[in-house]
Amino acid sequence: MATVLVGDAEFGYDEAGSGPAVLLVHAGLADRRMWDHQFRALSADHRVIRYDWRGYGGSADARGEVARHEDLLALMDALAVDRAALVGCSYGGAHALDAALVAPDRVRALALVCSGLSGYTWSPETVELMRRGVRAAVPAERLRAYADRTAERVDPADVAAVAEANVRLMVVGPDRDPAELDPGVLERARTMCRGVFAREWNGPAFTEREPQRPALGRLAEIGASTLVVNGLADLPAIQEIAGILAGGIAGARRIDLPATGHLPPLERPEQVTAALADFLRGLPR
Repeated sequence: MATVLVGDAEFGYDEAGSGPAVLLVHAGLADRRMWDHQFRALSADHRVIRYDWRGYGGSADARGEVARHEDLLALMDALAVDRAALVGCSYGGAHALDAALVAPDRVRALALVCSGLSGYTWSPETVELMRRGVRAAVPAERLRAYADRTAERVDPADVAAVAEANVRLMVVGPDRDPAELDPGVLERARTMCRGVFAREWNGPAFTEREPQRPALGRLAEIGASTLVVNGLADLPAIQEIAGILAGGIAGARRIDLPATGHLPPLERPEQVTAALADFLRGLPR
């Protein structure tokens, strides 16, 4: 891992290969390691960069107000990347999309994997589904203390429990049995997710600033070639977003992966890498 100063914070990143730039943007429940397979394989023909968000992995703590899409563009500046294909998963996809709307000349293409979407409102049913699993894992009063950074101590058992709840709902999916997944995939997802909550609950408080003009309702402005990847075992709301993206971005290509949850690059590495390589090969030089 290397580090680079982006604004007032050091960011951890990896870089390999040469050629057209590809920037890999991880999911909110993971870190840059979720791209292991894609990072290695795509670097044969591209300059591939993966990084950790502020407050994740090898990057500095998030403090004050954070705008993830602005960090993404500032990282490109710091690494002298004029233009890149952005590949984002989950909220990483939302941040990539927001960056493309702010600076369309910097974005050669978009690959949005089980993506979020700024401006999208979660249904009450989805919110309750998410809350139910977390509430069952950790008592509400302790969750509030962790979120407010007022807890005297962060219990590692609570970190593990809330990570397990998130992996069960998102990585496995609401209608699948964990036994259907490779145990190694589950353990890697748990390890990254535990790191996310341990870092967040032990770190300083911060707020995330959304774009002034969210992406929902602006998809027709996207001119970059776009690939939308959807996991058919993912949350229904995420699959709905895939439909919004594929239907709203002109010329977008959609791939549905059977029996796949929220982190396809981790769960279906060869298939996702092949789809990305094919997509990137087809881009105009």
